[in-house]
Amino acid sequence: MTSLPIAVLISGGGTTLKNLIDLQQQNRLPVEFRLVISSRADAGGLKFASDAGIPARVVSKRKGQSPEKHSEQVFAPIRESGSQLVVMGGYLQHVLIPSDFENRVINIHPSLIPSFCGQGMYGLKVHQAAIDFGVRITGCTVHFVDNEYDHGPILLQRACEVLEDDTAESLQKRVFGVEREALPEAIRILATKWGYSG
Repeated sequence: MTSLPIAVLISGGGTTLKNLIDLQQQNRLPVEFRLVISSRADAGGLKFASDAGIPARVVSKRKGQSPEKHSEQVFAPIRESGSQLVVMGGYLQHVLIPSDFENRVINIHPSLIPSFCGQGMYGLKVHQAAIDFGVRITGCTVHFVDNEYDHGPILLQRACEVLEDDTAESLQKRVFGVEREALPEAIRILATKWGYSG
């Protein structure tokens, strides 16, 4: 019985990371956390990593730094950790995906791609855009990450209703409830496909 070695990239509060840690500790997610990388030193999610005994480091993009150099700073420690899958959990920096990690980096976006996605579309902006457009159904998308914003092959999508009286905040909470199920499900699919059983 082997678990899928993963690294998680974060930028903020770490609610996605915490959800994955909780599921792993309940033996409901066949992963081994090898590394957490944060784009910010003050990211709240670093405490979740520390509490769970997961090695963590901060890799911020420096002003004037080339995209290639930044990518190498992010992925060199991931390679060293032996991680086979990289999970973006609320990671807000654009990073180039090196060829050896093609189709091994996944992201969850809080809309049904190709709707309400792309550069600058994150957090409450996504949900406000859905409300302003008048859609009745939204949801989340787990996709492989390539070098374009919110692009790359889709792994799975989950839908939820947009209510008449929704605000961006209330819709965000409902979509996050769907995200909490979709991302672990996508990781389980890949773990099984790649021969990891937990």
